[in-house]
Amino acid sequence: MAKIKVRSGRGTRIVEVDDSSNWVGSEFKKIQEAKKAESKDKYVSVGRGTGKIKFSDIPSTESKSTKGMWVSSGRGTKKRKLDD
Repeated sequence: MAKIKVRSGRGTRIVEVDDSSNWVGSEFKKIQEAKKAESKDKYVSVGRGTGKIKFSDIPSTESKSTKGMWVSSGRGTKKRKLDD
C-alpha cells in the first residue's frame, strides 16, 4: 500500500491518501499473466488491422534489473547509481 499526495481546494491543500491499486510491479505482472491465461483463445488484430493472431501466441516479456544503472537528475548535471 502506498501513500499518495492528492491536491484539493484549488491546489492549496494536500491530503495523503492510502492507495491499494496494483498497476505496477510484481503484483501487476501476476494479475496480467492471469488475465492473459483467461483470454488465451481470443484473437488480437495486428499490423494495422490486416492480420490477427491468438493472444496466447504473444510472448511474455521479462523485466530487466536496474541495478548498477545510472540516472541523471538536476537538468542532467548530476547522476546517481541505482542500487536495486
